[in-house]
Parts: sequence; structure tokens; C-alpha cells
Amino acid sequence: MAFIGAKPTNVPLTSADIQDGTVGLADLSATGTKSSSTFLRGDNSFATPDSGLTLIKETNASNVASVSFVHGTSDVVFDSTYKVYFCTFTNILLASDEELFLRILSGGSAQSGSTSYWTGLYGTYGSPTSPNAFNDRYENALWGSPGDVESTIPVSGYVYFYNVGQSSAYPMAMGQMFMQRSNGNHYAMNFSGYYKTAISNFDGFTLTNNGGGNISSGNFKLYGVK
Repeated sequence: MAFIGAKPTNVPLTSADIQDGTVGLADLSATGTKSSSTFLRGDNSFATPDSGLTLIKETNASNVASVSFVHGTSDVVFDSTYKVYFCTFTNILLASDEELFLRILSGGSAQSGSTSYWTGLYGTYGSPTSPNAFNDRYENALWGSPGDVESTIPVSGYVYFYNVGQSSAYPMAMGQMFMQRSNGNHYAMNFSGYYKTAISNFDGFTLTNNGGGNISSGNFKLYGVK
């Protein structure tokens, strides 16, 4: 419908145009919109969504043979406080080509027996233009690199840990990793497995080299899952 007479002039919204009980001035940004990191609750107030993750510990590796998270050490919580724990591994680089292994800690000590674990790995490997199906089984770690990791290409991934701090329970884990092997093949893999002995002191984990080049750098974050 056309305006009769002169078209009204646009004017900014002011405090006089907003009533309490609906949307308050504090709920608006400078652009008149609410941040997407919040949502409207049933009582017409805004709240920040809960991700369900609690950051426990973040650390950056610097020329070390292994990175470990041990309950009660360096503010680490890794016990029955949470039913599930989640760890991210970001841009891990080695000083030289070497294998990597992810193992549990029991009483703070790494468990590395040659037949102590049962872990399945599956995914794809090969060159970016010619991938192949990949599957393997490890008995000495929750996860192991299929051969030496190429030191110039970062390893990244994540893992969930189960049965932490439980009585007479089997430590379990599952996750994903990406790496390049020193022979040039790329590996994108899923893995899941467990420690084959029920224990009551699953109190940590470690990512360790195989006696060769140290972990030069990389970011590690441990979360508790509510």
C-alpha cells in the first residue's frame, strides 16, 4: 500500500521502545541481535548452551619421549569423576621418523606387554590419489602407528576412554587418527580396543615413541564428559 503524504523517516530503536519482561537492552548487541552462543529459556531469559565437556588439562609437548596424563598429577583428574574421558591430539610432530603408541597407565605405570591389548584399526591408506582399504590388529597398545610416522607431517586425532577408575573393569578406548607413514603412505583410521585384564587402577594414559625421535611439539587437551 502506498503512503499517503510523506514517507515516515527511519529512526533508531531506543530504550523507550523496549519493555521489561520481553527483551531487555542488555540482551541486544550493538547490531540489535543476540549472540548465537546463547538461547532463550522458558522463562524468557538467555543462557549459554552446555557442551557437556569439561576441560581438565591442556598441555603442549616440547621435545619429550612421551606425553602422559596421570590422575592426581599436574591437576589432572582421571578417575571415576566422569564416566567418559575425551582427549584431542593436535599437530603432533616428531624429531625423526618413529612409531607412536597409545597405552594405559595403571598405578601411574605404562602397560606395554606384547599381548596385553586387543585393538582393531581400520580405514584407508595409500597415496591421496590411490587409497586402499586398511585393517590391522594391535596387541601392545590401544593405538599404534602402522610403521614409522613421517616426522615432517603432523599426526592429529582424538580418543574416548571408558571404565576409568572403575573397580575390576576393562580399560577401553576408541577414536580416530590421521598420519603419514615414512614410506609416503597416508593413513586415515578408526580404532577401538581394550586392555585384556580387568583392573581397578586405570588412572592415566600415555602417548609414547618407540625409543627413537622425541615428540617435538603438539597440543593435547583432556576433557571429562558429563
